[in-house]
Amino acid sequence: MTWTTPADLRAQVQKLWDRGVLPGAVCGGEVDLPFRLKLKGPSSKELSDRFSQVQEWISDLTRGVGRYRIEWRTINHRVLGINDIPSKIWIDSLEDGLELIGKRQAAQTLSALVEQTREARPELLPWLAKRPLRALELAGDWPRLLAVIAWIRAHPRPSIYLRQIDLPGVHTKFIEGHRGVLTELLDLVLPPEAIDPDVRGIGGFCRRYGFRDKPLRVRFRILDPKQSLLLTGTDQDLTVTKETFAELDLPVSTVFITENEINFLAFPPCPNAIVIFGAGYGFDNLAEARWLGSREISYWGDIDTHGFAILNQFRGYFPEASSFLMDRETLLAHRELWGVEDRPESADLPNLNSDEKGLYQELRENRWGERVRLEQERIGFKFLKRALANRS
Repeated sequence: MTWTTPADLRAQVQKLWDRGVLPGAVCGGEVDLPFRLKLKGPSSKELSDRFSQVQEWISDLTRGVGRYRIEWRTINHRVLGINDIPSKIWIDSLEDGLELIGKRQAAQTLSALVEQTREARPELLPWLAKRPLRALELAGDWPRLLAVIAWIRAHPRPSIYLRQIDLPGVHTKFIEGHRGVLTELLDLVLPPEAIDPDVRGIGGFCRRYGFRDKPLRVRFRILDPKQSLLLTGTDQDLTVTKETFAELDLPVSTVFITENEINFLAFPPCPNAIVIFGAGYGFDNLAEARWLGSREISYWGDIDTHGFAILNQFRGYFPEASSFLMDRETLLAHRELWGVEDRPESADLPNLNSDEKGLYQELRENRWGERVRLEQERIGFKFLKRALANRS
């Protein structure tokens, strides 16, 4: 039997809830009332062949009256005579729909959020109507979120750390854990001059709203003992803020960048050189070190499509940088150490030179095997030392 059951009717209304239509209406959004539910009933043949089941079906539907309205039609059956059967079912009010799916308590919670918001920050009422289900998830945190928003509204671009916001029940982890929703809400209540529109994403929350952020850092090793910055006679593995690194202007001629920490730590001594521990995609920590532009820079990444994509991005900052051990000879010399790349890159990479583009294309086309990659740390140490000697 494929006739519509009371459970089917509830499922239809539940979909309206899950899509945010009904909770949005609780928050002041629009909903067309009454709305009609889909109803499939017995055919004329089924009416005569299964009359007792039809009566049970009608009885089941009738028990729900009060949460929906049944519109009847009269049929004059050649065998059964005149009978009334359901032809349409309507939800006449928002309250009826909520009652049918058991969402009255959730609706009351939403109504309370609307009242809180109307008193504290009426600019956010459209957000509640647009994101009511998200608001329900945040109901327990909503008063604290409103408090944070009010504080930032009163202290635009404060140039302090989030840790320094002093509000009852609000701590740094609370704000950090709600950066996504706070971004949506703050963009609605703050004046344009309090927002940096060029900074986006959760990671840019502090910069977008004028808070101090954790400083970006640069980790590097001095490969020439004659250029040591510290008079300790120990390995010069140093980490400084990006601002400090930008001002160093180290007296070296060569700069290596490697993405693997063990490669970074084991990089052999090299005259007038340093090695920087890279950070994959993203080179904001190096962008302000203009003195790097006058040095010979060699980037060493994995030989796979993402390694070349990172090289391509790095050249957006330092166009004259060369690649190091990212060539076909190195790849083929370590065939037994090849791995498999999980999600290969496929975009065009305009900052690669012709040789790099050729190898990148070969990797994209699986010329050497399915999703081949050679991780930089698998390259033989003697191979590395020989490559460095050949540069001299």
